[in-house]
Amino acid sequence: MAPSATVEHRALDGVAYHLGGALDLTRPATSVVEVVAEGRLHEFTSGPLGLADAVAGSLGITAFDSELAFQGGTLRTVTTSEFDPQAQQVESPTLVVWQGRRHSLVTRLYRAALTDVLLLLRTLGLAEHPDGVTLTPDQEAGTRWARPATVVKEVPGLGLVEMSRRTREHGAQLPPWQGASVAAGELFRDSLSDGRPFFVLNGDRVWATIVPLADTAIDRVPGLVDGLDLRVEE
Repeated sequence: MAPSATVEHRALDGVAYHLGGALDLTRPATSVVEVVAEGRLHEFTSGPLGLADAVAGSLGITAFDSELAFQGGTLRTVTTSEFDPQAQQVESPTLVVWQGRRHSLVTRLYRAALTDVLLLLRTLGLAEHPDGVTLTPDQEAGTRWARPATVVKEVPGLGLVEMSRRTREHGAQLPPWQGASVAAGELFRDSLSDGRPFFVLNGDRVWATIVPLADTAIDRVPGLVDGLDLRVEE
């Protein structure tokens, strides 16, 4: 058991998730959010500084088409050519990466020139904070949230934890049985389609799913969650 510690991760929609307890909370976290801009859906992912390089590397990208200073960081773009077997056509996605002092932001846009990338980002209010990157869509410019952002964090011994702001839609997804009472709310156990167990934490302001990993002792999860100090600040 790790010594008690406290960390904070800020989601792309500005919600800060505070986690504390006797667990290893040192792993980095990522945040994912979907934004609607002029009727089109775009997904953005933020994380530690190396996230941008890791995504580019996974796509086999070693060089970018453009690089410029933007919003206190460095913005890079590269357009590649890919064959989409489902659509049976060649696509030309543009990888967009922004790196600040400690964090980065990644998205892929289709049929987008550099001017389109800049126009979109300027309507999203990109800003870096000590605990993460935030976006602030400008509704007057035609951008808005599609749904609350999530924060995903691996916690050794517990599993993969995905957190978001609780919504009415989440309440409709709760299992029909009563969950176990824990410090942050009510904990439910359910099964994935392949039979593997997972857990849902339903709190007053936070909704979290916990997927056990190889090092997770399933029977210990309720106790570990009960000892987890999980709070949100909007």
